[in-house]
Amino acid sequence: MHILVTGCSSGIGFAICQHLLDQGHKVTGLSRRSPPIESKGFRWVSADLSALASTGLELDSSDFDAFVHAAGIMHTGNIQAYEQELAQQMWRLHVDAPALLVKKLLAEQAPLKRIVLIGSRTQQGALGKSAYAASKAAQQGLIRSWALELMASHTTVNLIAPGATRTPMLEDPNRQGVAPKLPPMGRFIEPDEIAASVSFLLSEQARSITGQTLTVCAGASL
Repeated sequence: MHILVTGCSSGIGFAICQHLLDQGHKVTGLSRRSPPIESKGFRWVSADLSALASTGLELDSSDFDAFVHAAGIMHTGNIQAYEQELAQQMWRLHVDAPALLVKKLLAEQAPLKRIVLIGSRTQQGALGKSAYAASKAAQQGLIRSWALELMASHTTVNLIAPGATRTPMLEDPNRQGVAPKLPPMGRFIEPDEIAASVSFLLSEQARSITGQTLTVCAGASL
């Protein structure tokens, strides 16, 4: 399987790439920074995913079997701290980027059978994260609509919504003032747990799962 993965340089995207490569898949990664991945099965393409609408992307899209959108950014703040540009930046990365990439893949007749977006448990709403939550909530609309559109081609489209995950985003200064909460199970989620969930949704055993959201939150949504 040849899989296109965004956000491959760190965090969940990096873990997904490593997991898929260990399984013998071929992976092409998109990110601004070069990832520390050394594998014959991996190819990196430099891309500013928040600017795809204006810059485009040179990518041979004709042989991808699956697409995983793991790139993400978080800016926090209450309604009085709302900044339109920061909100638009999150929208461009969380909504526009996957939409433009899927459009490109389909237009270039990639044999897509699986699409997985990495969302967030906060899509239901979270204190001090309204703009971030809104951009993540929009991903549910994307995957359910695409699942309906692509059903005839047997292409599955799903969303994974992690809770607080042990990635660099936990200490990102962009979330200053909204500290991550330890999930009820007493530990943060590890990136390899999300990677394993992605691997399952890409597998043949998940061929009948589409338009769904898998929440991986260590009890935080209960």
